[in-house]
Amino acid sequence: MITEQDVLDEEERLRKCVRALPENKRFAFHNLAEKQLKDPDTYAALNYIFIVGLHHFYLGRWGRGLLNISIFSTGVVMLFTPLVMIGILLMVFISIIELYALFRSQIIVQTHNNAMMKKIYQEITKESGNRHRP
Repeated sequence: MITEQDVLDEEERLRKCVRALPENKRFAFHNLAEKQLKDPDTYAALNYIFIVGLHHFYLGRWGRGLLNISIFSTGVVMLFTPLVMIGILLMVFISIIELYALFRSQIIVQTHNNAMMKKIYQEITKESGNRHRP
């Protein structure tokens, strides 16, 4: 499990790499990053909403989002069948996972943002032939 300090250290390392770029590359980096970085509060709000899985779509994790919604929906449907207890267990299981994600939303989104910044940095440095490793 990744710690908050690991995430902050990685972010600082990436920021130092970006600061070392020439001004035009730094400008290009910030323009691209502004469009692709996600807000932890939005992620947390989407996670807090009862419709399970929306926060996965926000980060572009379509597979996880669809799986999450499918399992929860299956649980809801099972409430109207003789398999009520299995339905309840599925809904509780997904709710516990979502609760964990809610409490770690800041770290989850910052990890995602660090990965995006690293990708953008590599794209920008690749264009100039400058192969700095973030």
